Amino acid sequence: MKNRTLASLIVSMAILALPLTSTAMEHMPKAEAEPFWTYITETNPYTSWPTWPGKEGMYPGQSPHGAHLKLFVNKPALEALENDAPMPDGAIIVKENYGKDQETLMAITPMYLKEGYNPEEGDWFWAKYGSDGEVMAAGKVDSCIKCHRAQEDWLFTEK
Repeated sequence: MKNRTLASLIVSMAILALPLTSTAMEHMPKAEAEPFWTYITETNPYTSWPTWPGKEGMYPGQSPHGAHLKLFVNKPALEALENDAPMPDGAIIVKENYGKDQETLMAITPMYLKEGYNPEEGDWFWAKYGSDGEVMAAGKVDSCIKCHRAQEDWLFTEK
């Protein structure tokens, strides 16, 4: 009887703990263009996220992104930056790419760390959307991979 009670208690505790350990990741988007766009613009709008520390507001950019940039990070990415830790599964970085006039949004280029998505290339899902959400590129984008591969952590902006 004691063993059955103990086993029942352990199972109950495990069931209660499930939402605490899996909730954050179960709501993360698929590494696919349309669900990801919906996630970063409607479900969890990136424009409400903090900016990359030290990159508040608009700052000068360069090709291939834009003359001026804004850089947003979700909570897992921000926590990694604040703790000088590697980017975790679920980290999202969103870059708004502006023209020389600093007003024309030319593209939105996010990167999303999705464990198991592309282990050979750092597990990053890459995308480029027009300002209206049109998918210009998404997935294992060769040009993104080739450029970012040069960085040990796949990131150009310092932590």
